[in-house]
Amino acid sequence: MREGSLEAPTRHPLDWKNPDFYDEEKLLGEMERIFDICVGCRRCVSLCDAFPTLFDLVDESETLEIDGVAKQDYFQVVDQCYMCDLCFQTKCPYVPPHEWNLDFPKVMLRAKAVQFKKGQRKLSHKLLSNTKIQGKIATIPVVSNLINAGNRNKGVRKVLEKALDLDHRAHLPQFHSDTLRRRDKGRQPAVVEAQAAGPTRGKAALFTTCYCNVNTPDIGQDLIRVFEHNNIPVRLTRKEECCGMPKLEQGDLETVDKYRKTNIPELTGLIDEGWDIVAAIPSCVLMFKQELPLMYPDDPSVQKVKQHIFDPFEYLVHRHKAGLLNTQFKQSLGTVAWHVPCHQRVQNIGPKTKDVLSLVPGTKIEVIERCSGHDGTYGVRAGTYEKSQKIARPVIKRVKEMNADYLVSDCPMAATQIADGLELKHGETNPLTLLRKAYGI
Repeated sequence: MREGSLEAPTRHPLDWKNPDFYDEEKLLGEMERIFDICVGCRRCVSLCDAFPTLFDLVDESETLEIDGVAKQDYFQVVDQCYMCDLCFQTKCPYVPPHEWNLDFPKVMLRAKAVQFKKGQRKLSHKLLSNTKIQGKIATIPVVSNLINAGNRNKGVRKVLEKALDLDHRAHLPQFHSDTLRRRDKGRQPAVVEAQAAGPTRGKAALFTTCYCNVNTPDIGQDLIRVFEHNNIPVRLTRKEECCGMPKLEQGDLETVDKYRKTNIPELTGLIDEGWDIVAAIPSCVLMFKQELPLMYPDDPSVQKVKQHIFDPFEYLVHRHKAGLLNTQFKQSLGTVAWHVPCHQRVQNIGPKTKDVLSLVPGTKIEVIERCSGHDGTYGVRAGTYEKSQKIARPVIKRVKEMNADYLVSDCPMAATQIADGLELKHGETNPLTLLRKAYGI
């Protein structure tokens, strides 16, 4: 038996429409098989709290093996997994094509799907993952002001902790009634001749994402300004639903399917018109690059979107390699601490944000490849807030030691999580904003 695989890892499709997928007895059997391998290996102990939880269950059992752990306690492990995929991508030596065929994130997703099907996922978690309802209500002008004020009020936060499982200490995002879509209404894409570069075709449709549209519209505007400064016309998608990542993380695969039925036809239509697709949130890009293709391996439309969606800095690097990137920068950025989000790392595109920002004269990029512990809801829920903060502390310590001029992360939620533990020289925490600043636009 080989200790590990030397071959490139591969992901098998998610067989989520098979009735066996939701068979709890078969699920528990597969969890036992995988957990037994993990306990004998323990390489992933430095990642999320799922692995320490598993190892503690075994080490505190009578047999000191997985057979000494009650099967219902397996779900304690599931509760700590936030689907970052790093165990599969960076740590596990037994992933396919190794004969042990170990895909830890996939069995965690299956467990969440079984729980969701049985109505065992918390109502508060379902509400927190429903970005559609949040966006509709929280962007009403008067309502957004009330919500933002309530999120800063200690008394209101105590109530939210009991009602929605939101830790009263957690930093909650601001809601904007002046959304990205409202700001962009009436704007026309720059009129320039599109030039192809590598797999890019020179004009981009922005999938706004729930977060950029409602919570951080400035980031979406910065992307548009930077791209059009590089003669890349940008338009928004005509319509869109949530990418589906928040629902995927809850095991609500039927709602993911519902969102797909709106998003994929819209995106493939734009692709057929000659537009590439970009999104400023790594999780949303990953959803279309990996998760939906694994759910729909035989759907040509899903696979088409996979081939034509890009991380913004991945897109700009392709332009630079073709000599099409504007490198006339007007302002140095000094030392930049760049936190690499997990959902960007697992796209396997390399440090593209660093590659672009390093082109700015007088700029040094310090890379931090360690999880911030936020993961959307994990970092704000009452049951996981403390663990999230513990995961973030080493990252915060690294930034302090760097004495950097800026702290940025492509994930705005991760950036906020880290920045909350720092006294920063500057308020900008997104690399697209820094790039706009370097250009002087």
